[in-house]
Amino acid sequence: MDQDPPSRQKSRYLPLDYLRGLLILLMALDHANYHIAQQHSTGEYWGGQFPVYASPVHFLTRFVTHLSAPGFFFLMGTGMVLFVASRRSRGWRVSKTRWHFLIRGSVLILLQLLLSLVSAWGASVPFFYVGVLAALGMGMILSIPLLDLKPVYLAVIALFLFVILEILTPAPGLWGQNFDNLLGTLLVYSGGQNDFWVNYPLLAWLEVIVLGMIFGKWLLRDTRKTYQRISWAGLVFLIGFLALRLMNGFGNIRPYQGESWMAFLSLIKYPPSMTYVLFTLGVNFLLLGIFSGIKNENSKIWQPLLVFGRVPLFSYLVHLGIYVVIGRMLTPAGSSLGVMYLFWLAGLILMYFPARWYGEYKTRQLVSSWVRFF
Repeated sequence: MDQDPPSRQKSRYLPLDYLRGLLILLMALDHANYHIAQQHSTGEYWGGQFPVYASPVHFLTRFVTHLSAPGFFFLMGTGMVLFVASRRSRGWRVSKTRWHFLIRGSVLILLQLLLSLVSAWGASVPFFYVGVLAALGMGMILSIPLLDLKPVYLAVIALFLFVILEILTPAPGLWGQNFDNLLGTLLVYSGGQNDFWVNYPLLAWLEVIVLGMIFGKWLLRDTRKTYQRISWAGLVFLIGFLALRLMNGFGNIRPYQGESWMAFLSLIKYPPSMTYVLFTLGVNFLLLGIFSGIKNENSKIWQPLLVFGRVPLFSYLVHLGIYVVIGRMLTPAGSSLGVMYLFWLAGLILMYFPARWYGEYKTRQLVSSWVRFF
């Protein structure tokens, strides 16, 4: 039988949904800042200019959103492992599961191309733009051969990528000189030319997916102990971040400039430096531990997180459309942060009801339905 059992909602890994929902809220804030306020930083790359912020509030508005991308890549790796286990219990063959991931990853890539086609990010973004959706899709496809590996082998792969990609990232002084290297920009570091640009190099984010796969395999063995373990891992990651950041050398891609707290926390995201990965995943891990301690899952306080977290791709596409329309129609010249925050909240309210409806509709569909892609 291909229908989900009635107990599906109770058997879900709720902390994953809580975290995914929170990441949607933060991603929505980032996109509202980009499209409505138009005060999004243009820095954070391995070379070029450093990020510039008008005030600490502008900095923090961007800083908290850094949790989103690493969290989504990590949770995708976890979700792939849990999906395999779930479908295997329903009698799916290995080939069917892998075909599913191939199609699903391709859909994400096509959606990225479609967003570029309609100029969702503005006229300055080329058609062949490797943004977060394309990187998630390509990462999903690249991860298919790794699904059957044991956690210890996955850990070796993640550690290798974690270190070697920091070494392979070019020196900041080479910014702009090697953008014609297609494989380099696509796999290792960010960059490109007029008709091709990469923000999310594939191997640089594959390490985060692999860590998520390890977490998923742990969850299948012992859920309670895994959430305890991930909380401790979060603390270890944050300690590692502090150590590397204070040394201000290897692990930062390039040293930070200045002695302010904003300079200390201005991390390189494109590609993700070791300090960026350690900090953002460390916080995500701690949040998973906190969410695992929620006792009253029916509380209205947590419902928005569950609503958005259970339909992440749907929520992504809807909220992006909302903020693009608001930005182009109501704030074509940008806005203050205060106005942007009001529109951000208004957009979340507009998104909530269709997301709730779609989540309920989605749970009534067969597990093989294309509706579940969103």
